[in-house]
Amino acid sequence: MASNKELSDFLISSEKRAFKQVLFAVRDEDAALDIVQDAMIKLAESYGDKNIAELPPLFTRIVQNCTKDWFRRQKVRNTWVTLFSKFGKNSDGEEIDPEEFFENPEDALFGQESSKQLERMELSTILEKEIEKLPKRQREAFLMRYWEELDISETAKIMGVSEGSVKTHCSRASQSLAAALKKLGISF
Repeated sequence: MASNKELSDFLISSEKRAFKQVLFAVRDEDAALDIVQDAMIKLAESYGDKNIAELPPLFTRIVQNCTKDWFRRQKVRNTWVTLFSKFGKNSDGEEIDPEEFFENPEDALFGQESSKQLERMELSTILEKEIEKLPKRQREAFLMRYWEELDISETAKIMGVSEGSVKTHCSRASQSLAAALKKLGISF
């Protein structure tokens, strides 16, 4: 069983390495610091009674899980804005402001009518189905860029293509999605 000092020493020695690892993944210092702090708290609360030798792999796994959780939350928060901002103009010919799609607290699901909730769920299902219909390379580039929030160069490296190809795949995917939604009578 690790003593409080051993646990504290372990966290101090692991903090910088974990921070750099998370920072590389999320590219946001504040978010990285929050993630590492959450991981440290979870380790101390749930596994503080473990042997000191067991802590390194546990902490690594907790950091990874906290990072994945952060990405999931970001994906949910940004999915609508990212998708809709690529569609260009609304039915009046005006540029779409991505901030229009951020939920404000009064519009949150718990305060909406059930018909609004159903509309959102149906739209989400439609979007997922349309994304599945995209050609493999377009879908891959689109998801990496806009759902996983990788930059163009990272996406190009992972896909093994040029940055220009990534831009082309993403542009075509966005146009296809916009056309498919328009064909289904969904406009923004």
